[in-house]
Amino acid sequence: MDGVSEPAGPAVLVARTDAWRASAREAAAGPGPAALVLGIAQDAGYPQAGCSGDCCQPAWLDPSRRRHAAALALIDDRDREAGVRRWLIDATPDLREQLHLLDAAWPPSARLAAPALDGIFLTHAHIGHYPGLWQLGPEAMAARGVPVYAMPRMAAFLKGNLPWSALLEGGHLRLEPLAADWPVALAADLSVTPLPLPHRDEHSETVGFLVRGPRRRLLYLPDIDGWEAWEARGERIEDWLAEVDLALVDGTFFDADELPGRDLSRIPHPTVAATLRRLADLPAELRARLRFTHLNHSNPMLRPGSGARRRVIAAGFGLAEEGQVHPL
Repeated sequence: MDGVSEPAGPAVLVARTDAWRASAREAAAGPGPAALVLGIAQDAGYPQAGCSGDCCQPAWLDPSRRRHAAALALIDDRDREAGVRRWLIDATPDLREQLHLLDAAWPPSARLAAPALDGIFLTHAHIGHYPGLWQLGPEAMAARGVPVYAMPRMAAFLKGNLPWSALLEGGHLRLEPLAADWPVALAADLSVTPLPLPHRDEHSETVGFLVRGPRRRLLYLPDIDGWEAWEARGERIEDWLAEVDLALVDGTFFDADELPGRDLSRIPHPTVAATLRRLADLPAELRARLRFTHLNHSNPMLRPGSGARRRVIAAGFGLAEEGQVHPL
């Protein structure tokens, strides 16, 4: 295990927020659409509740090592008169902190009341991807009419279950339909397209998103049941890497030995090790486009200096990091 630093105080958290703000200014290099990584951990975040093992202990002792559940923000700040426009991909259990960090990087315009979001796109109904919606209700922000983009089964799940149905009935949320492979235009040159993915679909279908901007294209696949399963609908991750500039993909588990005693057939994410083997022969330019996200608390890639991190980098791939800004 890597070394454990002394517990961090508020100054570390303030410095981290300042780093987000500086990162946004530097990476954006002027107005234009961009994606901001708001979280890279699996649904339960890092460290995980109830875990005091070697994997999580460094993050309990040092708050600067903690990571939020996987999420992405899309920003378009080209219209100075109308103000910045902002969307989220997924509403995680960490929505409170993620909105605060988004506000630090791209302050909201006065034209919208809190949370100053032009919409939220949902991938699916697993617990790390939608429950932050409650923060928009009367107990917190009391938002009005925030557009929530959802596939048909996902929309039915929200309409059919409390407290989400109450948020809809109270006018805090407004459902907007998504259809597989049909783009949603956010601007004339900025769109989001849902891509159906194989996953454990007990409560809803699952989608990833293709984000097309005026300069770059980003593929977001935080949850998938395996590359072979995706091939069944005629899709290959190799082909997508040739079509996009950046792909943030499921890296939940590093390898099959990570969770002894667990039946991985019940959580059949593609392991990072398997993805590295599958894509090892791709040209270096394509491998560099893939960055892993949605990391389980047990994943050694969460620990700086780990052998797993070094292996990923040496193979020519990358890791998503909170606060990264990717121009679109």
